[in-house]
Order: sequence, then structure tokens, then C-alpha cells
Amino acid sequence: MPIAVEMPKMTDTMEEGVLVQWNVDEGAEIAAGDVIAQVETDKATMDVEAYDDGVLLRKVAGEGDALPIGALIAVLGARGDDVDAFLSQQADHKPPPVATEKPPASPQVSTPQKDALAPAAAGADRAVRIKASPLARRVAADHGLPLYQLRGSGSGPDGRIIRRDVEAHLSHPAAAVTQPDGYESVRVSQMRKTIARRLSQSKFTAPHFYLSIDVDMEQAVASRQRLNSQAERTGGVKVSYNDLVTKACAAALVQHPAVNSSYVAEENEIRQYNYVDIGIAVAIEDGLVTPVVRGVDRKGLTDIASEAAALAQRARDRKLQPAEMEGSTFTTSNLGMFGIEDFTAIINTPNACILAIGAIRDVPVVKGGQVVPGKRMKITLSCDHRAVDGALGARFMATLRGFLEEPLTLLM
Repeated sequence: MPIAVEMPKMTDTMEEGVLVQWNVDEGAEIAAGDVIAQVETDKATMDVEAYDDGVLLRKVAGEGDALPIGALIAVLGARGDDVDAFLSQQADHKPPPVATEKPPASPQVSTPQKDALAPAAAGADRAVRIKASPLARRVAADHGLPLYQLRGSGSGPDGRIIRRDVEAHLSHPAAAVTQPDGYESVRVSQMRKTIARRLSQSKFTAPHFYLSIDVDMEQAVASRQRLNSQAERTGGVKVSYNDLVTKACAAALVQHPAVNSSYVAEENEIRQYNYVDIGIAVAIEDGLVTPVVRGVDRKGLTDIASEAAALAQRARDRKLQPAEMEGSTFTTSNLGMFGIEDFTAIINTPNACILAIGAIRDVPVVKGGQVVPGKRMKITLSCDHRAVDGALGARFMATLRGFLEEPLTLLM
């Protein structure tokens, strides 16, 4: 008897998934536990495993299709099973298409109808949407291939460009195509949809206020150099400035537990946590993820450095599991490596606060009445005013600055 393979719910916030790639062909023998496909969720690209043994009789969903949870993606069974009869019994085997937002039309001067039907040379195709699967876009981007060169050659559902179309073009490139006017419509990934929804909810629900201070990083720079020189000699783990800030945040949160909190509107309460799990924002191709370092207040600098580096690498490789991105009590976001000196971050709800970390700057400072070279770093705390008041946030920032300006205290 045929068995339905449905789009699984792979994260707690997932509402739909994009089938990125099939790993098996129709007619292949499948064992329970085999990875049959990859699905892009709101947090990562994850493997879909078969729950039953059988033959993959039919692929119902194509690569690049966005489908809601529970939608039919394939049919398993025994050879000779009547797939068409089975599908006819599945009233919901083909879910309604996921709506795609269309960009607003540009203001245009009214023209005769015949001009709207003019050939591409007259500019009539300027707003044509290029349909392509995420994997096709990735392969094309890796090879510097503009997708407009494949317009009209997609072999996927509804003319969608899929991976084999890109690979075929790369193997037998056509004549050069002149860059058309207009724009390319880029599909919003599941991750980007979730980022847009959650950050909009945070910005417009949590009343943000911001506290900024300038930190003297001279001792932190010297301490890091000594630690990493020793690591080079012994083969140990090197420490980044972000690791120092993460450890300093944990130490400050222990002294100010009210900052290590969440405002829970549904329960009309503020939850203050007795553990410190810090989310560290990591930029990847599709957006931003926040892997969580657990129990930072109980770990040494080298342990934090090792764990943070491993999480960041898994994030860039898109191998993070949902559990590794959930449950933070505080978040940091560092743009200093990009030369950004000062910025504000949107709170990563349900956290009450997020710390934005800028670049370390070489600036003249006054010490002992003399102007001397100094190293400064600006940090900004975004606070949810429902849980954290200005005075509380200011005391936390003063404590944090103390740890960063005297980093040896973090080793005690």
C-alpha cells in the first residue's frame, strides 16, 4: 500500500519549508532513516529522513517548491502500487501555492496597449520575475552567472530554473547576453522571512532604549596578545575580542541578574534566569543566526573561544541544529571586524537586552594631563524598557566596562 511522505515540522517556529534538493531518484529502494531530501526551514537547511522502508514511487514536490507543513512531497510503497489512484484519494495532496509578495510597481507614464506588448528591446520585460530554486541561485552565484542569462530556459515546475539548468549552461555557455534594464527579483528565503517577522515583532512590540559607553581597551588588547602568544607556544586555543566581551558580559550579568531576563507578556511576568546562556550573532549568506554558548558564567576564556568558534563554523556551514540556536538569555552582536564603530541592535526576543559591539579604534586620549595614544571601543546596550529601566542598564554597563578595562579580573 502506498505511503505518504509529508513535509515535516523540523523547528518549533517552522510554518513552511522549501524543498532544496532530492537526494534519491524515483524507483530507488529506501530504508527507514535514509536521507531522501533537503529542506530549507526558517533556521537552517536540514535533512528529511524516511520513516518507512519502500520504493520511492513518485516525487510530488519539485526542487524549489515552498510547501506548508503536512503537504505531500512524495509517495513510498511497493513496486506495482497504483500511485495515481492513491493520489486521487489525497484530497489535499497539492496544497495551495504559497503567496509571493510582488514588488511595488514603479511609477510609469501611461502608454498605448501596443507598447506594453512590445519586444524586449523596447524594455517590456524589465519587471519580469526570474523564478529559480535556492540551490540554482547558489550555484549560479558561485560561478558568477547572472540568472537573467537563463531566462526562459528553466526546466522546473512553471519554468523555474533549477540546478541542472545552471549546470547545463555552465557546460555549454550560450552567446553573451547584454545586461537588461530593470531588476532581478530575489526569492525571500525561509530564514529571511523569519528574521523579518521576529525583528519586526521585537522592534514594534518591545519598547527599545539605548545606552552607549566608550571603553578603554588598552589592557584588553595587551591581555589578549599575551594569551594568544602563549597559545601559539603551547598549541592552545586563541582568544578573540568577542570572546573577551562574551566572558565580561557573563560576569556582569551575574552581578545584575535583572538584565539577564525576559518579559513574558502572556504570563504578565518578568523571568530572571539563574544561568547565563549567551547568543552570539553570526552572519551567514541568507541572514543572521544566533548560536548559543551555554553556561558562559561557569566557563573559562579558552572554553568559550573553542565553543564559539565551533558554533560559528557550523553556522556558516549551515549545520546548526535548532536546539543550538534557542534558549539564550542575552545576546551580543559584533560588527567591529567590518570597521563599524557604533551601531544599535534590535533585541533578540525573548531576551530583554542585546549588546552591539563596535570596532577598537586608535584615538588620542588624555591621561595625566597629557594627550597620548589610546585604544577605545564603543558598545551600545539595547534594552526592553518593560523589563530593564535606564538606571539598571546603566549599572550593568558600568560593571561591564570595569571587567573589560581590567580583564585580569575575568580570570580570577
